[in-house]
Order: sequence, then C-alpha cells, then structure tokens
Amino acid sequence: MSKNPPIFNRLALIGTGLIGSSIARAARAQGAAGSIVATARSAATRKRVAELGIADQVAESNVAAVQDADLVIVCIPVGACGAVAREIGPHLKAGAIVSDVGSVKGSVLRDMAPHLRLTGDKRVHFIPAHPVAGTEYSGPDAGFAELFVNRWCILTPPEDADAAAVEKLNAFWTLLGANVETMSADHHDLVLAITSHLPHLIAYTIVGTADDLGQVTRSEVLQFSAGGFRDFTRIAASDPTMWRDVFLANKDAVLEMLGRFNEDVSALTRAIRNGDGDALFKHFSRTRAIRKGIVEIGQDSAVPDFGRAHPHLPDAPLPRPYAADNE
Repeated sequence: MSKNPPIFNRLALIGTGLIGSSIARAARAQGAAGSIVATARSAATRKRVAELGIADQVAESNVAAVQDADLVIVCIPVGACGAVAREIGPHLKAGAIVSDVGSVKGSVLRDMAPHLRLTGDKRVHFIPAHPVAGTEYSGPDAGFAELFVNRWCILTPPEDADAAAVEKLNAFWTLLGANVETMSADHHDLVLAITSHLPHLIAYTIVGTADDLGQVTRSEVLQFSAGGFRDFTRIAASDPTMWRDVFLANKDAVLEMLGRFNEDVSALTRAIRNGDGDALFKHFSRTRAIRKGIVEIGQDSAVPDFGRAHPHLPDAPLPRPYAADNE
C-alpha cells in the first residue's frame, strides 16, 4: 500500500467501465483518495463492482455517489454527460472538482458546464480531462491499475478555471502514472480527430468492408487475417456506444481530417494506377519514420509483431542486418 497522503478525501466515480474501474484500482493502489464511491447505470454492473471490491462504497444513484465527494469523475459516453451534470449539479459539495474522461472536449464543455456553474459559497470547479489510454474491452472486469502508466492525460480547463484546482487534478493523474498536458478544448478535439478518431473510423470501415465482400467468405477473412488486419479488428472491437457519441460530438474536426485523408488516399490511388513507385516509396518512408518516433518516446513497444507474445522470440527488437543505418 502506498504511503502517499490522499490528494482527495472522497472520490466519486460515475460509470465503472474500463476507464472508471481502472481509475478506482489505480487510485486505491496509489493512495490517491481516502475513500472511493462508485455507481453505474445498471444494477448488474453495480453488483459486479461490489463483488470485485474496487470501491469502498457502491451507490445506487448518481446523486448518492457525489454526496460529500471532493472529486467527481464522470466516466460515461460523452453523449450522456450533459444529463448527468444536470442531475448532480445541485448536490455537489462546495469546492468540489468535477471532471470527465471523454475523448471529445468541446461538446463536454458545452453540455456540462452550464449545470456546474454554481455561485456564492458553493462554487465547484469543472475541469474536463481525457486520459488517452484504453483497450478494446469494457466493463468493470476489464480495468487494471496500470492502464494510465506512461500514458497521456490531457486537461482542458476553461479559461476561468481555478489554477489551484487544475494543479490538484494534475497531481491526481500524475500519481496514477500519467503524463499530464494542458490545452484548449478546441485544440484537443483537432489533435484527437487525427490521432484517435479517424483511425477508429478507418478500422470500423475496413473491417466492415471485409465482412461485406461477396467474393470472400467470413471464415476466410477470419482464417487468413494478416497482422495489419488483426490490429484493425482490435480497434474495431471498441465500444460502439462510446464511439458513436465521439463521432457525433466531434463531427466538424473528424470531417475536416477525413477530407484530408481522402485527398491522401486519392493521391496514393493515382500513384498506384500510374505505376509511380517513387511516390509510393517516398510516402511509405515518411510514415515509417513517424512509427519510429512513437516507439522512441515510449508510446509503444518495439518488440516484434506489435508486442504480441511470442515465447520463442527474445523480448527485444529482432536484429535487422539488412536495414539502413537510419532505420
């Protein structure tokens, strides 16, 4: 058990899927909160959270969960955040920090902030956040305490946010192992449109296209899937409700990036049609360098086959005597 003094006395988690349950586990492991209360929409999920013992208390409602909490994190799809903010707003403790974990920040600010601007002595601090971490799994059983270690958590505080509250939330996520960055909500949504949202849209499309091919049976798709396609299927297995809400909430930035992507696909189509090998090689070399940079800054593994377990291979990059010096 960590000896760190708790950053917050009482942490309330609304939603206990992959992210919410991982926060509960990590906060407990690191001693980030004196007590943890969690709730979920369904009685079955609340029962499972109690069985797992990942919270000190399982509340039957959102209102009950936020009572006396000095940090409330809303861990639900972004499309539902506004209604929850409206529900809990009148019941928040004075000085409480309210945050979220959504992949879109502009819509969260728009939908939640009006219900959290309490006046007088009962001011609360609304600081949206996005832990850029996850897997394709969901539910309270999917969470694990190490999910946020060496992953980014992006804070998007409003311009009038209290600096001390922002610093306190920063310290919380740092204690959970995350690297913390602060930026505006609009800039966040543009960055994530290209680094997260568009890749998910492409994955959903490619897997759907493979399933729709009349000349190839589904069993052949499954049996002969190569590594690249398997990685797309992992992404495409992500929670459909969450990603439906993400694309609708961040549609302007996603459509902008999708337009750029379509232009690049058109250029590659012309290069293939015209047999322009130089153009293809130049493009592939540039994108390969981006992958190398991601590995170098520790955001992914350089072990063979994207980190999949291969007991007969060393847990290190394979030697590549044929590679150029800069590869």
